[in-house]
Amino acid sequence: MVARSNQRATNRSERLARAAEVIGSDTKICPSKRITDLLEAVIEPGDRVAIEGDNQKQADFLAAALAKADPTRLHDLHMVQSVLARPDHLTVFERGVASRLDFAFAGPQSRKLAELVSTGSLKIGAIHTYLELYARMLVDLTPRVALVVADKADREGNLYTGPNTEDTPVIAEAAAFNGGIVVAQVNEIVERLPRVDIPGGWVNFVVQSPAPYAIEPLFTRDPAKIREDKILMAMMAIAAVYEPYEIRRLNHGIGYATAAIELILPTFAAARGLKGKVATNFVLNPHPTLIPAIEAGFVESVYCFGSEVGMERYVSERSDVFSVGADGHLRSNRALAQVAGQYACDLFVGATLQIDAQGNSSTATKDRIAGFGGAPNMGADARGRRHTSTAWLRAGRDAGDDNRGRKLVVQMVNTRQPDGTPSFVERLDAVDLAATAGFALPPVMIYGDDVTHVITEEGVANLLLCRSPSEREGALRAIAGDTDFGHAQSQDMTDDLRRRKIVMRPTDLGIDVREATRDLLSAKTIDDLVVSSGGLYAPPAKFRRHATAV
Repeated sequence: MVARSNQRATNRSERLARAAEVIGSDTKICPSKRITDLLEAVIEPGDRVAIEGDNQKQADFLAAALAKADPTRLHDLHMVQSVLARPDHLTVFERGVASRLDFAFAGPQSRKLAELVSTGSLKIGAIHTYLELYARMLVDLTPRVALVVADKADREGNLYTGPNTEDTPVIAEAAAFNGGIVVAQVNEIVERLPRVDIPGGWVNFVVQSPAPYAIEPLFTRDPAKIREDKILMAMMAIAAVYEPYEIRRLNHGIGYATAAIELILPTFAAARGLKGKVATNFVLNPHPTLIPAIEAGFVESVYCFGSEVGMERYVSERSDVFSVGADGHLRSNRALAQVAGQYACDLFVGATLQIDAQGNSSTATKDRIAGFGGAPNMGADARGRRHTSTAWLRAGRDAGDDNRGRKLVVQMVNTRQPDGTPSFVERLDAVDLAATAGFALPPVMIYGDDVTHVITEEGVANLLLCRSPSEREGALRAIAGDTDFGHAQSQDMTDDLRRRKIVMRPTDLGIDVREATRDLLSAKTIDDLVVSSGGLYAPPAKFRRHATAV
């Protein structure tokens, strides 16, 4: 029997020796002006490189440094990252530094990514969910070099991530314990940290960036922009799903429809006697639009994927609701929140760009490859679940299964997208994209057999009650409105589905459309959110046009 040598450990030592030639052998601190030199020393051609690009915080200084690398020294890199958010995330492919990509979400760079795929400038391995990508980092997509980001570091390399821990632990651990190198970008190097989130033993090098890392208020929605059609959809969601299924544990996706739900909990839901009965436990970033519901006593707990710019003081002062450490700041964790969203929640509410006749949905279209993020994790029935709840059991019974429950998965979408494009289609663009991008399967975000309800401004389709593909198709066409997809439906079938409560119009739910006005919103402006927070919420600059301090 031939014993295996420790090749990774040997190679790691060689990389560290090259790094020592750049910054010296007695320090972990790299001068900011030498960071590209350091990356060229520790990264080798063909490496898998994970760069932290979360939904919110970005290792932007490290991304820019890697994009400046000499393609004759670094090339054919395989990038493994959660989110493509910065132009530099794609510059590495345009310059030939990287050639292959495995990712989860590319919203800000979705159009550019589609262009690069079409020209053959990069090859996509797969579009993952967050949890799926993290899992593969521990199995077969293990990074040789991880580029992470934190608020502070000390000289031993210990990291303090602050309220936005997000992806840092899983990326750092995947590399550190598999012969890899971890480089951390931080805002500040200090003598003593408020708390240690990542131990220095996992971190090889630290660089203080010239400017604080980039972070976006991705989950902030201005109540002033919530239209009455979104309020109507929110009313229907509460009346058709939250109330009858007694939803307590849930996750909201990002968007104005879910923001409207959050803002009518203290008004519409309270008037229906639902306080303490629905929407009590969230797995959710600290949405500012959740503030009125928290202050009204609707919300008991919120476990966060990450933080939200401007919400730091509010979260710290609401430690009974949020996970706040002894240091007084939020502790978030995207990987654990994904697990909680899949297994501990009874309901996921999200949105999409396209839905087909069987309820399959995707955000990958002809000219955009937006990716999926966490939606497929949150929006999937967890087959490993064994604990019960009222909502889970009823959903199972409605689906005709007395042996197990079902997770509720709701898609809220207008019949047309903002540009007028129909949301309902006979065939997903993802089918054609699979052929042009070389995917083995179409990149479907949430499969139709996981979707339980679809809500548009026209009404609600309860797909749990459908017993055949033709009924599912009919229910979706019935709420597709003035579109070709909706017109391909007989009125007789729509009427039959309404009689059986598979399709519900607002009137079927006891909702007067005339009451779907902005008067229902518990906060109508950003300023109202500041007031509701007792002055603790500090809106980012781009939202401060109408906000005033309390």
